[in-house]
Amino acid sequence: MGHLARWKAGAVLAVAAVLVAGAAGAQQAGDTPKRGGTLSAIIQPEPVILTAALNTAAPTGIVTGSIFDGLVDYDSNLKPVPALAESWETAKDGLTFTLHLRGGVKWHDGKPFTSADVKWTLEEVWKKIHPRNQAIFAKVTSVDTPDDRTVVLHLSQPSVAILSSLNSNGAQVLPKHLYEGTDILNNPYNNKPVGTGPFVFKEWSRGNYIVLERNPEYWDKGKPYLDRVVFRVIPDAAARSAALEKGEVQWGVLSPVPLKDAERLARLPNLRVSTEGYEWLSPWLFADFNVERGPLKDVKVRQALAQAIDRNTISKVVWFGFAKPATSPIPSTLAAFHDAGGIAYDYDPRKAEALLDAAGYKRGPDGTRFTLDIDYIPYGDDFKRTAEYLKQALKRVGVEANVRSQDTAAFTRRVYGDRDFDISITWFAAFSDPQVGVNRAYWSGSVGKNIPWTNGSGYRNDKVDALISATQGEADPEKRIQLFKDLQKTVLTDLPTLPLLELKFFTVHAANLKGAVEQGDQVYSSLRNAWFDGPNADAPKGN
Repeated sequence: MGHLARWKAGAVLAVAAVLVAGAAGAQQAGDTPKRGGTLSAIIQPEPVILTAALNTAAPTGIVTGSIFDGLVDYDSNLKPVPALAESWETAKDGLTFTLHLRGGVKWHDGKPFTSADVKWTLEEVWKKIHPRNQAIFAKVTSVDTPDDRTVVLHLSQPSVAILSSLNSNGAQVLPKHLYEGTDILNNPYNNKPVGTGPFVFKEWSRGNYIVLERNPEYWDKGKPYLDRVVFRVIPDAAARSAALEKGEVQWGVLSPVPLKDAERLARLPNLRVSTEGYEWLSPWLFADFNVERGPLKDVKVRQALAQAIDRNTISKVVWFGFAKPATSPIPSTLAAFHDAGGIAYDYDPRKAEALLDAAGYKRGPDGTRFTLDIDYIPYGDDFKRTAEYLKQALKRVGVEANVRSQDTAAFTRRVYGDRDFDISITWFAAFSDPQVGVNRAYWSGSVGKNIPWTNGSGYRNDKVDALISATQGEADPEKRIQLFKDLQKTVLTDLPTLPLLELKFFTVHAANLKGAVEQGDQVYSSLRNAWFDGPNADAPKGN
């Protein structure tokens, strides 16, 4: 069996092990929950902020999902279910959306949660600062609060995507009494958050851990079951695998261990590996080309680089089969919107070389055409290996590349603020509607404003901006689908971003940890239903 064939076989076995392990864990859902215990969880990399209303990076969302409640949660079929909002309705004309809030909910400092908090957060944070919600709530013209438990959104046009983004990650509500009149981006409560959720923030020891404790006055009586959650920062991938194997940590999400370790860990009796709880994400990995810099200003160069990259190899060799090649920025998991017959950039190095020659970038005496810098999101070795593969692939067609690494804060500032890069590799969640997770990659309004996880390429196209605006307000489902297909065709022609993979994340957790995956947005939801079946002797007793 050849080297690549062995990799392929290992990938198939790993995926099979994950699916079997996930099913085994799900069979225990009928057990009676038990109170008590400390859950030790992995958070990697360490968040840069603890407020997902301002920064939607995955580490922030994972931690704060247990501190803040959403207005809704999403079940495994991505149907919205009540959370802070007990019910909601949309007017027949689609121009009024009303939320009826749960009574008796308190912020962790004892102040009541009311409609005023939702109104203030929508007007001052979601519409002005939030990386995704500036577009999602763009059609909201005014907000009424006829009483403490009612929020009425008035829209200039219908906005069907709003209900797809009202959980604690999509639309995190901040306490008005702690933020109003302050510098929101530098408010100290961004890093010592006060929420309404099942766990209360206690301590953040930078570089070490984040501690949350049980909220004794949580509105969902009897929950949470756990006494404490400790998110541990473990930068070394091998150390994360060892900590899970030894029982020192019992929960890790977003593929917390090297992909090659997943199959081995799934076979251990004390662990489970599962792909459940990621349904809301629809994650896609892509390369942003800085269209304002050097050779990448030329669309022919961008198209040439696309044909120099073998996405099948990235999927099978770099990502061990925990991904599949992407052909569009709208993943195939969003089947209604995905354009399966769109523009394709098949792997063809000879054509890539011909395009580069035609663009005027011929090989020099040393065989090099030009040099680029590649920066990758610092979320683990898989992203680093992707950058290293791109470096090798581009070298074959005469393009030298320097792979640069940095922490998350430096990466986001370099890409979304200073714009000091050529190619960046990152992933976005497309979520359950491309208006929520895809439009942000192409909307020109966010360029250069240092808003992480938005338009990193610097792409500006009036036609695309108009399409994005139209998708926000189109109520007819078929017309809206066609708008998204037009958008896909345009951005795949201009190619400011190159879709690489549709990712398949997994969770590793202790076999005796139950109830930790209850819904389709679990990775960004709370651990209020999690409990240990039996003693949790290996959990840390202190901080």
